[in-house]
Amino acid sequence: MTGARAGKAQSWEDFKAQEFGVRTEIIQGVEVQVPDDVPLGFKRMAGHLSSESDVEDFAPVVALLYGDGVFDQWVDNGMGANGLLVAIMWGYLQGSGRDVTFSEAYEVANSPDPGKAAAAVTGNRAARRSQSRATGGRSSRTSAASTASGRKTSRT
Repeated sequence: MTGARAGKAQSWEDFKAQEFGVRTEIIQGVEVQVPDDVPLGFKRMAGHLSSESDVEDFAPVVALLYGDGVFDQWVDNGMGANGLLVAIMWGYLQGSGRDVTFSEAYEVANSPDPGKAAAAVTGNRAARRSQSRATGGRSSRTSAASTASGRKTSRT
């Protein structure tokens, strides 16, 4: 019988630690918890970022993955733009259930289309389907019977 069923309240954090464990990693001199899930707002926030974005625009994305204050610690420790992108991609891939290396995250982050590369690594269903999708031509008829109405048009 689980703790909750025995009448004991279990916090969400206790549940996550029990079920997923707590892994940490040191990135740019800062110990961070390895993401075990991708926060719901991550794709929305990250989707608005580009190479033209100010570096401060990345702070909320880092906070979603690694916690408040981590971004500032990385900046203080001298992290560069490429390192930041790799750390974000690594955290995203970890949270997506892929235990990738930093080298693999670097390859994805520096690919011509990081979104497609990340989808290929995480096994995104939509990406797999788009690779096998037909060329877009018209489909063939499935029946010889007409589906048009038998009603004649009026010619008045």
